[in-house]
Parts: sequence; C-alpha cells; structure tokens
Amino acid sequence: MVIGYSGAEIGRTTLVGPLLISVFGPSILVVPKWSEQIQADVWLAMNSLSPISAPPTVTRSHEIASIIRDEILRGQFRPGERLPSERDLAARFEASRGAVREALSQIEQLRLIDIQPGGARIKEVKDASIAVLGPLLGLGDKPDAGLVDQFLDTFSVLARFTASRAIALATEAQQQELLARLDELARHVDTVEELQPRMHEFLMHLGSIANNLVVRLISNDLQAQFVDRMLASKPRPSLDATALAEFVAGLRAGVELRDGSLLAEALENHFLKLRALVAVALANK
Repeated sequence: MVIGYSGAEIGRTTLVGPLLISVFGPSILVVPKWSEQIQADVWLAMNSLSPISAPPTVTRSHEIASIIRDEILRGQFRPGERLPSERDLAARFEASRGAVREALSQIEQLRLIDIQPGGARIKEVKDASIAVLGPLLGLGDKPDAGLVDQFLDTFSVLARFTASRAIALATEAQQQELLARLDELARHVDTVEELQPRMHEFLMHLGSIANNLVVRLISNDLQAQFVDRMLASKPRPSLDATALAEFVAGLRAGVELRDGSLLAEALENHFLKLRALVAVALANK
C-alpha cells in the first residue's frame, strides 16, 4: 500500500517528506523544521517527479514536453484552445519540428492535449491521466492544501479497504504473521528511521493478503510518483511516539480480533489527525 501527494512546489516549510513518511510509515507529526540542505534535496526530488520519464540524458523533446505540460497545468491555456503550431513551437524552443512533435506526443499520452489534423487542442486537467499528479507537485509556491487533503483522504479509503479485506481473507498463519509484525512495530515507534521500513512491510503484507489487483496497480502508480522519491530525501521530522503507539495498538486489536471495522477505525482516526495537522501547517505557511 502506498501513497502520494498534492499539488505544488515545496516552499521553505516543506511538508511532503514527513507526510509521506507518516502515511507510508504511519505516525503523528509535529510541524517539521528541516535544514536548508534537506529542503533543497526534497525540492530536487519533487522536481524530478515527472511521469514523462526522462532518459539518463534528458532529450530536447523531454525538456519541451515538461515546459508545455507545466504551462497547461498552470492554466496558461484554456480547455479547447489550440496550442501554437509545430512551426511556432520549434521557433520558440529553437528545436527541430521532430523534437516538438515528439514532445507533443508525450503530452498527449498524459491526456492533456488532443492532437488533431489542424493542431493540438487543450483538454481539461480533470480528464487527464493520474500521471499528472506528480508534475502538479512542482507547481506554485507551496503544496496545494486541497489537493494534499484529497490525496490523504483517497489513500485513507484505499488503506481501510485493503486492511478490511485482508483480515477477512487472512489464514491463521497470516494473522499470526501480522501480529508479529505489529509487535515489532510497537518496539520501534520512537524514530521514523526504524519505524518506516517495518510499517512499509506491514502494509505490503496486508496488500498481498487482500490480493486486489486494481488497488495494487493504483498504489503502484502513486508510489512511482510520490513515495519513493520523497523517502529518498531522508527528512527528520519530530514524532509523537505516544500517538503512534496508540495507532499501532489499534491496528493490533483489529488483527487480533479479526475485526475489519477496528482496523479501519484505527486507520481512519490516524488519517483524520494527519489531515488536520496538514491543514493547519499549510494555513500557517
């Protein structure tokens, strides 16, 4: 089970790293204070979250596609409006028409434009691929609070569904394995470095037991865009170990009693606290 994030460039008070840690390795956080270097590392990671996959050596077409894509996401073109012609774009970017054509093809794959014989027309962002969530993270002066909340709400639903399904399907051996993992988690609630990999393993184990391909594929897509890069930034947020211990205890009670509603309640309460924390933190930025 995995997570993603919300919409915009990370500013001076960065939230994405700890938020991802707290969802992917659940925890209750206080507003973090990171060093300038960590903030820079996170921003670099955010900036590289592009679903138009860049090769090891970034091609000219990829550079052009990234610029036009971001202009569309910023609303510089209205839905239904035509993009400039290939010739005009080639002149603007001082590139060949072949490079421009390839760039437009990449943007069309995101479903942000519709290439027609008369040119490329802009489509509604809401009709685009889920792959545009990554680039949306790189826009603006701070994360978009609404999009952050939507992501956390969506991941909460996915997590609760998976947990409830997993406990209903778990064999006795699988139940004991989940309990053992939670006991291990309870011994490592003091630091995110120790907690995160263990929580990751627990959530992956739940996903394996639930065995829902659609949810796994959605989660994989979110992880590719958000989680892996954010965890690589190695933030050092402060944790509320008491709240985290209560969260793990709630999960354990659900597994021990084979009660999907208890599992879902523990996850829902955690995400509600997290969403409230994020809303306050973003409002104070």
